[in-house]
Amino acid sequence: MLIEGRKLLWSDEFEQPAGAPPNPEFWMHETGGHGWGNGELQQYTAAISNAFQDGSGNLVIRAHRDAGRPTSARLTTKGRVEFAYGRLECRAKVAAGKGLWSAFWALGNDIEDAPWPRCGEIDILENVGSQPHRVFGTAHVPGASKERGLSGELIIDQPFSDRFHTFSVDWEPDSLSWQVDGITYHTLTRGALGQAWRFDHPFYLTLNLAVGGWLGGEPAEDALPSEFLIDYVRWYRPD
Repeated sequence: MLIEGRKLLWSDEFEQPAGAPPNPEFWMHETGGHGWGNGELQQYTAAISNAFQDGSGNLVIRAHRDAGRPTSARLTTKGRVEFAYGRLECRAKVAAGKGLWSAFWALGNDIEDAPWPRCGEIDILENVGSQPHRVFGTAHVPGASKERGLSGELIIDQPFSDRFHTFSVDWEPDSLSWQVDGITYHTLTRGALGQAWRFDHPFYLTLNLAVGGWLGGEPAEDALPSEFLIDYVRWYRPD
């Protein structure tokens, strides 16, 4: 498949029947409730109630309360789908609700030998429910990580949770460029990062919906349940 001059290398279109789990050929669950380095409040589980296909072409990551504690899902393609360069893209509708944190991002597959942030991180989409009109894209590298990550943002008139949008990063050997619905809003170059550039090796993908954390903020009482819907995830190589 060729789209806008790019060859589709891999995709998950989430077209399985309602109630089907994420495709295990591509995705694995990361589970636990230790805060994930961000002070997150949820327990990530492998339960169908937290991650399932809806039968209408979407993956649903659902945050809700179980025995009083927030639960959600974190899915990764580590060891299953890993690429270098090209376009990383998803079409998604972020979760609504103060204290929720929807994300689509990528980590270097050398993370075991080069612990974060030396492995590099590319955040294609992040949105927090307390700032419904804002999304941002970020690169994390040594010397510029976590709160000091290299970020750009896009602000629109309507809440991002109102409808689906297309979020992408064009990853070239010497640059990263972030887009929403085809609008470029942030670019980083190898020249600007110098020795901190960490984007010359394969990365794997992660989708998650966090509750709370240093970025998500304190969740509102009525924030849960809420759903992060993903229509597709695609990886294109320049044609």
